Amino acid sequence: MMQNPMTPKIFEALEMAVKAHSGQLRKASKTPYIFHPFRVAEIVQSAGQSEGVIIAALLHDVLEDTDVTEKEIEERFGRQVLEWVRGACEPEHATKSWQERKEHTIRYLKEAPFEIAMIICADKLDNLRSIKKDYEMMGEKLWGCFNQPKEKQLWYYSELVRSFKRLVHQYSDVDLFSIFVRETSDFFGIGTD
Repeated sequence: MMQNPMTPKIFEALEMAVKAHSGQLRKASKTPYIFHPFRVAEIVQSAGQSEGVIIAALLHDVLEDTDVTEKEIEERFGRQVLEWVRGACEPEHATKSWQERKEHTIRYLKEAPFEIAMIICADKLDNLRSIKKDYEMMGEKLWGCFNQPKEKQLWYYSELVRSFKRLVHQYSDVDLFSIFVRETSDFFGIGTD
């Protein structure tokens, strides 16, 4: 459960996310997908982010994975939340390859506004924690559940570590980026120099 009581707008975003992700499951664990955006929102809330960032975290996958439209998000939560949700999405999800989408995220993190970097970091941190948990149960078989093999996942997370290390120095008072770097480095055996 989130640490602070939910505001009416956060609750409204949670309802939207629950409805939008209804029936969707995580790849490896087959748990309901909604747990992921909920945990991402918890992470940004724990990092002291605003109501709008928490709402965007709850909705961060709706544009690429559901029928929710940009117009619906803007009408219900405002232009700023829409911009943060858009920024956390992978563009042209249906037409770009996995590699192109991941390269876009890595490039974008070099210029992303702080709030979007926080949502992306929380998203990737929750994904990593799910991978770690599933790996404990499945071992090496886990990598067969993904669109790309272990080597590609290692490449992507190594690049994310590089990106978030830069942000650790830029925002030394924000623990989230260093938590991601540490947990990812530990799991994948990536050097932190």
